[in-house]
Amino acid sequence: MKILTKQVQTEIVVKGSRFLAEAIPCQKQDQARAILKAQKEKYNDATHVVHAFVLGKSGEVMGMSDDGEPGGTAGRPVLDALKGSGATDFMLTVTRWFGGTLLGTGGLVKAYGGAAKQLLQACQETGALEEYVPKKELSFECDYALYKNIKRAFEEFSLYDLKEDFADKVRASAKVPQDQYDALAVRLKDLSKGAISL
Repeated sequence: MKILTKQVQTEIVVKGSRFLAEAIPCQKQDQARAILKAQKEKYNDATHVVHAFVLGKSGEVMGMSDDGEPGGTAGRPVLDALKGSGATDFMLTVTRWFGGTLLGTGGLVKAYGGAAKQLLQACQETGALEEYVPKKELSFECDYALYKNIKRAFEEFSLYDLKEDFADKVRASAKVPQDQYDALAVRLKDLSKGAISL
C-alpha cells in the first residue's frame, strides 16, 4: 500500500463547471469529518463538496458522499479511483462550482471520476505517494559530546521527522522503520555505554 505524504490539488473545467480536486493526508474517520467540514467552510460558495476516503493499513475503512449530486454519480467514481490507486490514509475531495450546463448522470460520473484520476496522477508525478513503511517513535536525551557520535550513527538508519532540542542536554525524537528500531536501540546503547534509554 502507498500513503499520501503531502497535500496535492488539480482542477478541470467541464462545460463551464469547475471541479477542484484535492488529496489530503488523513489517518482517522474523525479527522476525515474535520477535513470535510473545513473544506465546506473554505468553499462555501461551491455547489457541491464531494468526498471519498480510504483509511487503515490495508485500506479497510472507506467512506464517501455525493453531497447532493444524484446518487452514485459523484462519491462512487471518486472512491473507485481512490481504491484503484492502491493507496491508503488519505481523503480526496472534489469541489464543484456549477457552470450553468447540466451534465446528466453519465457526464457527472465522467467529470468526478476524471477529476479524481487526474489528481491521483498528479500525486504520483509529484512524489506525494510513497510506499507505506510501519514506523516506531523514539526519543532520548544525552550530553552534547555523545550526540556528535550519535548523529554519525544516524546515517546508517532511515530516520523520519527528526526533532532536536538543544538545552542543558540534547533531547532528540524521531520515527524509524519498525524493522530498524531494535538495531538502532542496540547501537545507541553501545555508543552511550548503556546510559541512553529510549
